[in-house]
Amino acid sequence: MLARPHRLTRGSEYKAVVRRGRRCAAPNTVTYVVSTSDARDARFGFIVSKQVGSAVVRNTVRRRLKAICAESLPGVRSGSDIVIRALPSAATTPFADLREEVQRCLVRRSA
Repeated sequence: MLARPHRLTRGSEYKAVVRRGRRCAAPNTVTYVVSTSDARDARFGFIVSKQVGSAVVRNTVRRRLKAICAESLPGVRSGSDIVIRALPSAATTPFADLREEVQRCLVRRSA
């Protein structure tokens, strides 16, 4: 679970990351990363639209993405803001494949 200091909470923060962030597209997710020189922990946000599935499916996908980001947190540059948009195919993707995809984008974009 991601603690509050590690989460984006405002719509304006999400919008800024999606508009100004570097983009990494993968088959099941799109990751946006904005790196700053602020001395704070990395923050994550998740976008899981109704196209992904029912509320149960969307929450499952969101929980999976949160778990992946929580275990990837030590390797992410501090001061980064990251938004992960789940595509509809993320609902049926195995957890291991989703983890590999997200971690590849995090390493590539936050380096």
